[in-house]
Amino acid sequence: MISKLVRRTHMYLALFLFPWVAMYALSTLVMNHRATFLARYGDGPIPYERERQMVYDGTLPADADLRIVSTQILTSVGLDGAHNVSRQKDGTIVISRNDLTTPRRLTYSPADRSLLIERQQRRANAFLERFHRRRGYATGYRLDTVWAVSVDVFIVGMVFWVLSGLWMWWEMKITRRLGLTAIASGIALFAFYLGTL
Repeated sequence: MISKLVRRTHMYLALFLFPWVAMYALSTLVMNHRATFLARYGDGPIPYERERQMVYDGTLPADADLRIVSTQILTSVGLDGAHNVSRQKDGTIVISRNDLTTPRRLTYSPADRSLLIERQQRRANAFLERFHRRRGYATGYRLDTVWAVSVDVFIVGMVFWVLSGLWMWWEMKITRRLGLTAIASGIALFAFYLGTL
């Protein structure tokens, strides 16, 4: 009974985790072969393209925290979400709006109240890397937190996947010797990398 439950859970968990496994596999492949994409697109940051420009007519408190200002600007143009913000020496505020599909940069100039919104050029490799490096708990946004929780569930699922795989291997006596060779080889290779890289 326990064996059947472990096998069924192992199988359905594998089907459920498929999108995460595929995403992490593809994004790691992209990062491992970054030179190929640099040869295609060139070195340096991914360029931004102008999306729209306007006069910002909102009222920004003079002594407000920079984070409050950036959130107000983003909300007013319908782009509220996880972001970073900085102020240049001339007072210009630059907001980097994190987004999996379309990262944006908003540049607000207090001198003439102009707001420039630019979107980053779309590249498959950059999209996969953003997916891989996505964090959620620290942003304070509910959807990012949900993503972070799902990643934690994925991690727990992977640990169970490994342990249940070991359980199933041990139950099949005919595969124990070959399985032991596979485990020993994996541990030896991992130890070699730890000791030499």
